[in-house]
Amino acid sequence: MAVGRTPMQPGLLSSTAGFCEGRLAPNSIYAVLHRECRALFPDEMFADLFAGDGRRSVPPMIVAVVMVLQRLEGLSDREAVERFAFDVRWKYAVGGLDFDHPGFVHTVLVDMRARLAASACPDRIFERTVEVAARAGLVGRRRVLDSAPVYDAVATQDTITLIRSAVRCLLRAADHVLRAELRAQLASGDAYTDTAKPVIDRTDAGEREALIDSRARDGYALLAVLDGRDLKPEVDQAARLLATVLGQDLDQDGDGVFRIARKVAADRVISTVDPAARHGHKTVNRSFDGYKGHVAEDPDSEVITATAVTAGNAGDAEPDAELLADALNAPAPNEGAAGERAEVYGDAAYGSGPLLAELDGAGVEVMVKVQAANAPGGRFSKDAFTVDLGAGTVTCPNQVTVPIRPKSDGRGAACFKAACAACPLAAQCTTARDGRVITIGPHEEHVARGRARSADPVWLAAYRATRPKVERKIAHPCGGDTVDAGPGCGGGPRSPPTSPCWPPPPTSRGSACSESCPQPLETGPSPPADRPARPRAHTNDRPRTHQAPQQPPRPDHGPARAPPWRHAPGAPVTTPHTQKPRLTPVT
Repeated sequence: MAVGRTPMQPGLLSSTAGFCEGRLAPNSIYAVLHRECRALFPDEMFADLFAGDGRRSVPPMIVAVVMVLQRLEGLSDREAVERFAFDVRWKYAVGGLDFDHPGFVHTVLVDMRARLAASACPDRIFERTVEVAARAGLVGRRRVLDSAPVYDAVATQDTITLIRSAVRCLLRAADHVLRAELRAQLASGDAYTDTAKPVIDRTDAGEREALIDSRARDGYALLAVLDGRDLKPEVDQAARLLATVLGQDLDQDGDGVFRIARKVAADRVISTVDPAARHGHKTVNRSFDGYKGHVAEDPDSEVITATAVTAGNAGDAEPDAELLADALNAPAPNEGAAGERAEVYGDAAYGSGPLLAELDGAGVEVMVKVQAANAPGGRFSKDAFTVDLGAGTVTCPNQVTVPIRPKSDGRGAACFKAACAACPLAAQCTTARDGRVITIGPHEEHVARGRARSADPVWLAAYRATRPKVERKIAHPCGGDTVDAGPGCGGGPRSPPTSPCWPPPPTSRGSACSESCPQPLETGPSPPADRPARPRAHTNDRPRTHQAPQQPPRPDHGPARAPPWRHAPGAPVTTPHTQKPRLTPVT
């Protein structure tokens, strides 16, 4: 397919330009795109996505403008193409096309996203928009950081389901010769052809242990067959996933029986359908499964300048280098931001030592809140001690000074030990038998400076006037504080198939997916239309029946109300512990 060309000269009497110019405000998004669309998204910008000859595609500039308006108005793919076909403002936004300019089917948007994701520059629409905004003076060197949970729409699996699913993945990824060789090693009698759990007496501890041990031995037997072989990429990935699942959840007793480990692995895989998803915590009491979406915005214009996604168990400050690359780099002399000092705002989740040290070293105005030190029971916190890094000492509230003993990892510790035994303030300081110990981190100087800043009322006033802006901005695409992103049918963008377990076998039962899903699921037979309504109990004395209304199927699962990050299908697949979902930021 060759790249299409946008019409340069619309009809004199049939153009939407003459109709809309006096009716739309000059600063409306439609008028701005009408004036700037050819400079923002020229067809040549997408030439590398298409072949040199062949049938002409829908002009990429038209598709790019439709994608921008789609995100702005929170529309699905079908809704977006219908809006382009019947809303005169959309055709006006694409350079003033004719009223009767033909539309296109919604799969064109799916195809364009797939082509962008597989290209060398998948974020070009977003990057181009930010570039033009910077040229217009809308993007300075101030940044505000924040993150939101990206919920994965896959079920969190227990240990036996993980093992059986990983074995099934490996068998499906192998060719028929290798599959027969692997099946010959299975000794449990399980065919691994369905997703249902084996039927056992769940109240019998012996049967439960036998189930775990037999499936674990099947898994290790398959890995032994593959050990040392040169495997195809998909088989190698499935074997690594099986090894990860077996290693993270199982322990072998002295009698050689495999049992579930009484621990939680640090980087535990929670689903073989999406092995990159992780257990995450936004706060101490609020957990989720999936990923974290991160944004950086300019607080003055509220333009999102960068996005990133990490695993759900990653720290908020981990992608700071990616989010702050443009702000930390010194501007060119001819740029309007020359001489402007960079500022970075963030809540206490970003107040980590490495990020504070990086910002201080780059000469950035640090507006990141640092959590105040605390101690259990209202005792003396670390702030009550005087830490002198130059002298290498720590002085307690009772004016006892001890040296800091450095460690090989750059940390240190000040141990008061015997001084606490006779100290009159010991009850207000510690209950430890060996006395109070003050831990010194490798970035102690930067953390202490950040705590002092966070207690300054003038600093706090500036912080509170600026940082909350990102909360409003991140709520726009998220529709709240959560985002759904997973390979199942959901309201948000869908995770790519990152495992050989996807798509599920055709015998699976589930909800009907749109044509954009990797493989539709069978829904099973519908209930008879004449089935009587099922009685339901109510709190009042009047008996009545209730029939749940039939909900019409959602036309498609396009990116309605989707966040400015989305999984890009076609991203390279790696091992479960190193895989990161790719994101294509979209304005």
